[in-house]
Amino acid sequence: MRKYKYIIPLVTSMEGEIAPEFCLPDSDGKEHCLRDFRGKWVVLYFYPKDNTSGCTKEAIGFTEKKDKFEKLGAVIIGISKDSQQSHRKFIEKRGLKILLLSDENHEIIEKYGAWGKKKLYGKEHWGTVRSTFLIDPEGKIVKEWRKVKVNGHVDEVLETLKSMLS
Repeated sequence: MRKYKYIIPLVTSMEGEIAPEFCLPDSDGKEHCLRDFRGKWVVLYFYPKDNTSGCTKEAIGFTEKKDKFEKLGAVIIGISKDSQQSHRKFIEKRGLKILLLSDENHEIIEKYGAWGKKKLYGKEHWGTVRSTFLIDPEGKIVKEWRKVKVNGHVDEVLETLKSMLS
């Protein structure tokens, strides 16, 4: 089991701020921009790597609850630094139904403060810190989760969205 230790602090809270704009390609090379989703809730999550255990569990969890999110007017977008081809294989292998975008130079991952120095088995490296942002229909970040633990996370995001709508 991989145990990461985060060495540098993450950015301060972005809650209440307008979400940084981005345009990134999906697994088929089609570009998607955050502004395309105005008028909808957006669950934007950043994850380290396709086809790893935690990332697979998280993506399957969001896929399984996709209909529930959509009934509440939300779309789910996952972003990692994996290539479009890697995303395509991940989607096909796991039967994923969510939108995965590729940020190979981690520019957007950094804009959201989800890029940090990690320590694994005594070695330091930079990578994506699992993070999720709930963005309202006007484009404002209303909730963020940083250093996410996968177990129970999808349900927590869904319940938070429900509470925002009630």
